[in-house]
Amino acid sequence: MHARILIIDDEDGIRFSLRGILEDEGFEVLEAPSGEDGLALLARETPDLVFLDIWMPGMDGLAVLDQLHAQRPDLPVIMISGHGTIETAVNAIRKGAHDFIEKPLSLEKVLIAAQRALEYGDLRRENEALRDSLPTAHADEMNGRSPVMETLRGQIARVAPTDAWVLITGENGTGKELAARAIHAGSRRAGRPPVAVNCAAIPEELIESELFGHEKGAFTGADSAKAGKFEMAHKGTLFLDEIGDMSLKTQAKILRILQEQQFERVGGHRTMRVDVRVIAATNKNLEDEIAAGTFREDLYYRLRVFPLMLPPLREREGDVPLLIDLFAQRLARDYGVRPATFAPDAQEALAQYPWPGNVRELRNFVERMLILHAGLEVTRAMLPPEFLPRSGAGGNGVAEAGTGGRAACGAEADRHALTAPDHLADMAALLAPGMDLKAARAAFEAQYLAARLAECGGNVTRLAEAVGIERSHLYRKLKGYNIQTTD
Repeated sequence: MHARILIIDDEDGIRFSLRGILEDEGFEVLEAPSGEDGLALLARETPDLVFLDIWMPGMDGLAVLDQLHAQRPDLPVIMISGHGTIETAVNAIRKGAHDFIEKPLSLEKVLIAAQRALEYGDLRRENEALRDSLPTAHADEMNGRSPVMETLRGQIARVAPTDAWVLITGENGTGKELAARAIHAGSRRAGRPPVAVNCAAIPEELIESELFGHEKGAFTGADSAKAGKFEMAHKGTLFLDEIGDMSLKTQAKILRILQEQQFERVGGHRTMRVDVRVIAATNKNLEDEIAAGTFREDLYYRLRVFPLMLPPLREREGDVPLLIDLFAQRLARDYGVRPATFAPDAQEALAQYPWPGNVRELRNFVERMLILHAGLEVTRAMLPPEFLPRSGAGGNGVAEAGTGGRAACGAEADRHALTAPDHLADMAALLAPGMDLKAARAAFEAQYLAARLAECGGNVTRLAEAVGIERSHLYRKLKGYNIQTTD
């Protein structure tokens, strides 16, 4: 069934010309000679696209556009005008128009604009369907009104129905596994459960058996034959998480399977043929790993049919308050308590926090606040110190910070920080003249991490547990600040 297109224009000749162009392409066309008639028609019909004239007697096109979007916010609208100006076009786009074209209308101009607008409408509907298909327990993490999240959901909706392999990159806590499951849920393979393997969590000596399976007697302890993850994912989706941590030897075998869709179990000679869609994810920059010789360039390009970059929370402008509210409501239901709310001064402070642990850190923070303050309004004064914006020292003296000999780490250090953070007492005096907020925040973070690292005896693993940051991400931060560690 072809799309239905509504033309709202007071000029009979324009409506006649547009109808001819569109009907020749197989579209069903509806007409209205005024804005009022167009809105009345919209109440009875369900067009997929509207061509709307700006300059009309009575209700002009911009006023009609407002009413159209009030009734059908998902309906794409193309504005048309014989007196177009840049200001008018910008105003129409700001009000929600999908496109703006000028008279006289050419065949090519009309058809290109219509095709793009209809594709956009289809994408929005797929986007909504994808959002509805996400598991309820995790849908909030993929929510958000920021442009980067709208783009991400659109990309997922586009690639999900295909069989293209996807390489998902992004920092820890951004939801890479969730994105992979959303792609699988929107694919023709959704009838089979996805198979996931964490490449970083499996010992090197066992990963081949885990991925390819093994025959009985293949190695000590192989008392029976076992199917591997590729075999289990036949006709389905295999999610290779943290693929950047895979050894070069295993990478070579993975590449062969991706190229040939066949393999042998460890200790076996029978060739197994599979039909598997691979989705891989990593928090590493694989191009840097290629340059360092730790990742195969041919495997990188084999996996990177459709690259998907998940944005860190700090780049999702305006999403933090929305996610806090969503987590607060959902966690309160899980706990059977009244949700905690956040006062404006608390929200302002949290909006400035960089969220290095991304959505995962945000969810854990909200859960912590709910445990402490269920049913209450959380003010800025009630926030843990690490979530408060602070001024910091300049680049000097970072490595010496917090070396006063305290051995506290983890919960004990947290309690100490809440009462008397002596390692931060002199930070204001160390502020560099003219330092902006970003530099001050980075200086504070360096000072804070150096002090906490000293409390943990220089051990990065203990520090990661104490401050709630994933170890590899924390290690990169410490390296960036030139802070020395013992492990």
